[in-house]
Amino acid sequence: MSLADDFQAIVDSLPDDWTDLELELRIDDVGRYIETATYLVTVNAQPLSRQRFHWRILVAHRFGHAAAAPVVHGTLKLLDDAEITGELALREVRVGRTEVVQMWGRPESVRREFRQLRAQ
Repeated sequence: MSLADDFQAIVDSLPDDWTDLELELRIDDVGRYIETATYLVTVNAQPLSRQRFHWRILVAHRFGHAAAAPVVHGTLKLLDDAEITGELALREVRVGRTEVVQMWGRPESVRREFRQLRAQ
């Protein structure tokens, strides 16, 4: 199974209210480490010092300070297209957190629209 397919299987297995997740990526050929790192720049992958896994990837669902899920999927697809193989491991999932937005001074119509958008 490809890395992009593995990622999509992980995302599909999560409940709809997941907010962010933490993945670890290990490549099979360490000789392609630098080439892989150039692809992973787009998702701000953090290098790990552990012996087994090489990068940590933080993924956000609808908001947050992490890479968006479609961008991560696209980046992993680029790795698949470059024939870089490896293993993806899910380390942590956070569910049910909500975005905090300052609404002081905003009209009620804006507040209602915000609640409606976030309820989807």
